[in-house]
Amino acid sequence: TTCKSSINMKYYTKTGDHGTTSLASGKRVPKTDIRISACGDLDELNAHIGLLHTFTASNLAPQLISIQTCLFHIGTSISASTTGGATTDDVAMLEHEIDNLQAQTTPPGTFVLPGGCKAAAQAHVCRAVCRRAERSLLYVDKSHALNPLNTQYLNRLSDYFFALALYLNFIEGVAEKKLYIACK
Repeated sequence: TTCKSSINMKYYTKTGDHGTTSLASGKRVPKTDIRISACGDLDELNAHIGLLHTFTASNLAPQLISIQTCLFHIGTSISASTTGGATTDDVAMLEHEIDNLQAQTTPPGTFVLPGGCKAAAQAHVCRAVCRRAERSLLYVDKSHALNPLNTQYLNRLSDYFFALALYLNFIEGVAEKKLYIACK
């Protein structure tokens, strides 16, 4: 099959004006469908990663682009109702990167408040949006079987963004704001 050229395509179709949209199969569903919500959460996360990319060193670009690509694959698998998306290699790559980042920073030893330098603060936003996207996928999985690696990937990805935030503050020399909670 060939892809249609988007050179002469309009950016609007008017087909969603009444609250429906198309899945990859062409089937029309309400924009409130849980699959559309999950894809929207993934899209929002992807946009936040794009913003994070503008705040970080170029050596992180390949990882962030790889993550963005994987998120597109996960979204496509949801929209197409396939078992595609994340792979064991994708999960292993995140685990490797988390270990690498963690080895370069001192563990905080307690909760930290999101913030610090701009890049770290944006990594925390990515972490929080990633957690929401993970919850959305779990809701979808209740009625539409998903590849279990997709939620595993998002779980690891939020850990990656936490480790990245700590690393970014560390290399910028910004101290973490630690939160000590007294348990009664």
